[in-house]
Amino acid sequence: MLKKEIRQSVLRQLKAQDKERKAKLDRALLEQLLASPDYQKAKTLATYLAFDFEYDTQTLIEQAQKDGKVVLVPKTYPKGRMIFTEYKPNELEMSKFGLLEPKSDQAFAKDKIDLIHVPGLAFNSQGYRIGFGAGFYDRYLDDFQGSTMSTIYPCQEVDFRSDPHDIPVRKVITYAQGF
Repeated sequence: MLKKEIRQSVLRQLKAQDKERKAKLDRALLEQLLASPDYQKAKTLATYLAFDFEYDTQTLIEQAQKDGKVVLVPKTYPKGRMIFTEYKPNELEMSKFGLLEPKSDQAFAKDKIDLIHVPGLAFNSQGYRIGFGAGFYDRYLDDFQGSTMSTIYPCQEVDFRSDPHDIPVRKVITYAQGF
């Protein structure tokens, strides 16, 4: 299957998820993420503001703040450029993608980010991902030295061949037991 077909197939499955089951999966995935050594060690966590069909990052953001971590979220620009800036819920605006993102253009230094929680639609067994197709994360992660992690649902595990420019996520957390 082509990446475009995989993207469309997984998106359909994500949007068709049972809300109650999704909430249980989100809690189980969050527990695993919080227990991971990468999260435990991180002083700075970059994550994303999710669509309602994606892993619910709001609980992660709230827990990271309670844990005293600096929380960052992405801001995108033309030509696939992206920065992370400090999460300030009262300083967000709607992006052209229909997601909230920071108004601030104050980029947080990439080498000061300990862990990036990476979104994606599909992931293969080597940690390569298919996102929404704009390439923001592959470009950003190209020279990133910290930890990367994703939390995914069983329907997001797909076998596909990566492209040379793709950057794998170092740890993919999935939870299928009992679901």
